[in-house]
Amino acid sequence: MAEAMEKQLILQVLNTVLLPCLSTDPQKCICTAWFFRRRRLISRSVLCGAVLFSLGLVSLFTGQIAADLEWSSRIRGRWRSKRVGYREPRNMWKSEFTNIYYGCSNRSPHFRAAIQERISNGYLLIATSGGLNQQRTGIIDAVVVAWILNATLVVPELDHHSFWRDDSDFANIFDVDWFISYLSKDVTIIKRIPDKIMRSMEKPPYTMRPPRKSTPEYYLDQVLPILLRRRAVQLTKFDYRLTNALDEELQKLRCRVNFHGLRFTNPIVVIAQNLVKRMHAMASQYVAIHLRFEPDMLAFSGCYFGGGEKERSELGEIRKRWETLSDLTAEGEQSRGKCPLTPHEVGLMLRALGFANDTHLYVASGEIYGGEKTLQPLKDLFPHFYTKEMLAGVDLQPFLPFSSRLAAIDYIVCYESDVFITNNNGNMAKILAGHRRYAGHRRTIRPNARRLSSLFKALHEMEWEIFSRKVRLVQRGFMGEPDEMRPGRGDFHEFPSSCVCQKPLQLEIAGLPRKSRANATLGNTESGR
Repeated sequence: MAEAMEKQLILQVLNTVLLPCLSTDPQKCICTAWFFRRRRLISRSVLCGAVLFSLGLVSLFTGQIAADLEWSSRIRGRWRSKRVGYREPRNMWKSEFTNIYYGCSNRSPHFRAAIQERISNGYLLIATSGGLNQQRTGIIDAVVVAWILNATLVVPELDHHSFWRDDSDFANIFDVDWFISYLSKDVTIIKRIPDKIMRSMEKPPYTMRPPRKSTPEYYLDQVLPILLRRRAVQLTKFDYRLTNALDEELQKLRCRVNFHGLRFTNPIVVIAQNLVKRMHAMASQYVAIHLRFEPDMLAFSGCYFGGGEKERSELGEIRKRWETLSDLTAEGEQSRGKCPLTPHEVGLMLRALGFANDTHLYVASGEIYGGEKTLQPLKDLFPHFYTKEMLAGVDLQPFLPFSSRLAAIDYIVCYESDVFITNNNGNMAKILAGHRRYAGHRRTIRPNARRLSSLFKALHEMEWEIFSRKVRLVQRGFMGEPDEMRPGRGDFHEFPSSCVCQKPLQLEIAGLPRKSRANATLGNTESGR
């Protein structure tokens, strides 16, 4: 009986006195315990046991907190805690973390320097494929492959035979002299193989097509022996022919090529910057939309957009161009989030996210399927609707025959925008998203097409406030915040995590100003050397 009463008294002391005071004021707790001892309410052994047990519980509890804090501080070293990403953005125009991140692609002092032409393993020729931004990925990887092979890179050839039928050469779109000089510390690049070398070759350059996403080992095992034997190798259809997963130094080389080495020619930059000035003259902020809704793109997607039998017939005929495409169901593609948003759906999403109807839009697009009828719902939602054709007028005439140069103009205006949004996840969307992340995580919105499709279908069954709240909910993690993708995951061109760094805490505390935008765009974000 006495033993039971003593246990009950211990529990009472623990629950009502010792644990509460230990968690708030340990010194006061010791005094309280001493009071109980002086009043002889509990024995010395019981008192010591109770205090030690209580201190153990508190230590365990606080130790777990300390461990959690240490873990949190680690993952916030370069990327913020995932929990932060689930907060709704406070400012739709700009991430609150923009000033914390910056592009960092400097070469390591231990990174092997460029091999001189006369002692290199041979000449690497590259034939790119696709539209401007698909070719851009090939150019980026061509430099990396040349470094891997210790080869001299010949300025890549652009694709003149794709759907766009653009006969522009590299020098018509990119500043070729800057490309060669900027990357000279990494890879030796020349405009063409010297005639003397070409005449000395017993056979013309060997032509081959590497598999998609080949590893560095593939190039060393399969391409290098041929290069050493033939002195020149040409790699064809060169787009996405190098793996997404490379070591950090090679990823940084990718960033130096993409964000610094590839600088557009002066005529393209001049007209594009004039369009940016005109947009900012009308409004202090503007949204740029890359609207991929061309007939060929829709046909390729295999999706259905509500145009009835006429649409099915027209897109079906276009789809016959690609003999190797698998059979797709429109419902299946939509449920997987593979269908591009219509112009109307893009407008609904923007309004639901909080952009008012006086927001100024710059729309980068080709030929819209359905023409003005398809665009009108977006214009009704956002009357301040502009394109390069509307803004540039006759100044655009010299560029009209060249789709890649027009795409380059759109690229610059979209890059300079305060908010960038796309209705698809194509090459331009990915490259631009990565470029804007590299420039400090400027607001870049990707539609969560898989989740949004069901909301658009049910729009007429709910109040606008409910629809808007649900759109903001499904767009969490798709708003261009720093922690939306774990470093090393996702397509590197879209998520260049190896090249994005966080400013030291003391710089943020000091409130040092961010570099001006004029020095942080289109190849000048950082020295990159």
